[in-house]
Amino acid sequence: MITLTKEDGPADLDGVTHLSIGVSWDPTAGSSGGVLGKLRRNSGTDLDLIAIALQGGDPVRLAGLDSLDPMGNGSLVHSGDNQTGRGDGDDETVTVEFARVPPNITSIVFVAAAYKKGSSFQKARNISFKVYDATGGTSQQVADIWPSLLSQDNGCAVAKAVRVGGSWKLEVINTTGKIKQGDEHALMRFAVSK
Repeated sequence: MITLTKEDGPADLDGVTHLSIGVSWDPTAGSSGGVLGKLRRNSGTDLDLIAIALQGGDPVRLAGLDSLDPMGNGSLVHSGDNQTGRGDGDDETVTVEFARVPPNITSIVFVAAAYKKGSSFQKARNISFKVYDATGGTSQQVADIWPSLLSQDNGCAVAKAVRVGGSWKLEVINTTGKIKQGDEHALMRFAVSK
């Protein structure tokens, strides 16, 4: 089993064949009462977990938003879009099966973003990112990452998996930044910078 913290630096993923990253958040609380407060609570906040596969410094595939299996071979699979944060456990997950990742992919950056206009980290509660060793069909949590809720930012680079020779390393990033909402290229530039 691996354990991960930002302070420990990259961890070897020797023996890890499947890795999952999950994001969870609670629906918008809405501080106002009345009809507007009720509407805000019912609509929730839409955060998105996106995995960007890189070839060197060039983003070539994106899992999330509208693409659930961008490689077409099950190597990088997104669970689907949760637009409200409702439900127990992780609201969105991305699972990597390392043996199937094409050899030209050198790294995968996992980003959580308030990507759609009108969404923000500040409108969500209890945001957390979890990393699981999903080898053998079970999910064993190896890291729990909590971003600051005081940030004015709308994006967080959660973690980065890097191919090193024939194996992979995973590094916790947990760095926030601003992403132009609705701009896929801005999202990819943010990932490349990490």
